[in-house]
Amino acid sequence: MSMVADSWVIARRNLIRMTRIPEMVLFGIIQPVMFVVLFTYVFGGSMKIGDTTDPDVYKDFLMPGIFAQTVTFATAGSAAGIADDAQKGLMDRFRSLPMARGAVLTGRTVADLVQTALTLIILAAVALMVGWRTGTAESTNAARILAGFGLLLLLGYAFTWIGALIGLSVRTPEAATSGGIIWLFPVTFISNAFVDSSQMTPWVRHIADWNPFSATVQAARVLFGSPGVVQSDAWPMQHPVWASLLWSVLIVALFRTLAVRKYRSAVS
Repeated sequence: MSMVADSWVIARRNLIRMTRIPEMVLFGIIQPVMFVVLFTYVFGGSMKIGDTTDPDVYKDFLMPGIFAQTVTFATAGSAAGIADDAQKGLMDRFRSLPMARGAVLTGRTVADLVQTALTLIILAAVALMVGWRTGTAESTNAARILAGFGLLLLLGYAFTWIGALIGLSVRTPEAATSGGIIWLFPVTFISNAFVDSSQMTPWVRHIADWNPFSATVQAARVLFGSPGVVQSDAWPMQHPVWASLLWSVLIVALFRTLAVRKYRSAVS
């Protein structure tokens, strides 16, 4: 209970800070909205999904990938924020207080998750305005749609722990921003987020099919009832919901352990 209470104090501090610096939230929303518009109207109609180049099919195929990219790109903000707190000596101040060591990082990641959820809600509204729709099959219902967004947020939360480790491992917020985002480009683009992975060369497709990012995108498409779901014999693509859960939980378990250990050594 002490750990939960301490984490909430830190999370509340970061949420209040976000409200006092609204441009942090604003700029975090503008970028994914630009991706939605650009990919929809620039690439729509030129991408082959299955046997069709129908722009409406690509639009429904694309949106889960954009959602997943948005929640994972929040990693850079987490890394920069933690690096900034460390540079200003705030971590040392927290260490002097009678609080759980892991609460500082847990509170930060929870606050980032709230901001990511807000961004995702606005992005979903924009997607609806440009024509994105969930499936009309009987199996597609509100519970499945919420489950799809839940998996996306879980992936985003898992990746913020990677950002926390990066933020503790560098000396400046600028380095944390670069280090927090540069590795995301191969992760998000060597995946099934924007193109049908069956169109890739075999070795690249194998990487894409086993990419944790691809598993969550595939799970979201299945739960949303999106047309043009990529078919593959790889286990994560055959069981995307379970694969997404397993990958996210493993990432949280591994990188939370590493980040808390790094925090303890960094401030000692």
